Amino acid sequence: MREHVLPGDAACPGCPIPIGLKTVAAAFNGNAVLVIPAGCTSVVVGTYPYSSLKMNIVHTPFASSASVASGLREALKQRGLEDTQVIVWAGDGGTADIGMASLSGAAERNEDIIYIMYDNEAYMNTGIQRSSSTPIKAWTTTTPVYGKSEPKKEVARIMIAHNVPYVATASIAYPQDLYQKLKKAQEIRGFRFIQLHSPCPVGWRFDASKTVEVARLAVETGMWILYEYFDNKLRVSGPSMPVIKEGKIKPIEEYIKIQRRFSNINGEGILEIQRMRDNNIEWIKKLL
Repeated sequence: MREHVLPGDAACPGCPIPIGLKTVAAAFNGNAVLVIPAGCTSVVVGTYPYSSLKMNIVHTPFASSASVASGLREALKQRGLEDTQVIVWAGDGGTADIGMASLSGAAERNEDIIYIMYDNEAYMNTGIQRSSSTPIKAWTTTTPVYGKSEPKKEVARIMIAHNVPYVATASIAYPQDLYQKLKKAQEIRGFRFIQLHSPCPVGWRFDASKTVEVARLAVETGMWILYEYFDNKLRVSGPSMPVIKEGKIKPIEEYIKIQRRFSNINGEGILEIQRMRDNNIEWIKKLL
């Protein structure tokens, strides 16, 4: 892992991106081409001609990462390099918003690529603007002071609706779970999608030492559920089993109070978030 992810990146303190990239590097042993659209990771890996990531990288405009990855996959196939994985590593802005059209097209064509959406729930690199992946009631620089009015877009569900071979959710708090899902994705051909929950200390307004704690609380409060969907079946992943199977769930206040992006929320706002959380849990249970 260390031979592929090098010291000296340009990430903010507490940034979840290096955690995710280290897990990806470990799973594929560097045998991959990363397609990275504009976003935080474009900065994190460093400025040409230097890079903190010793892997093949193609930087693309915001909207085109899935299209570029599709072309790369075909080019590698023509050269007999089918074992080299083509992996899109894109934020929620480049996935749920600006990149949604090319993402949907690649999924509909069942392109043989892995698409990883590192979900930090806003456009962090350009000033913490809302994205469609920003959760309801969360503050950003482009939302009202009381937070976003609309619910979070469920991108993994959208990918399930495309009938692709593999869809999963993961969290940087559980790298072993992410690693196992990456290895499983490696064994499957066709379009594979993983949505990786990635709390951002700068945008979510929490202490940089608490990134993993915040990510873990998201799972323990049911605000982020870990699962896989393949062979037309949904399977809840280990860390989320207590929440879904046993009803062992922490109050959402434990997750909310640690993030100042929710500092202007009131009692009704908390209830609204809780209703969204409960509806998501019910959707999971119906598919089990």
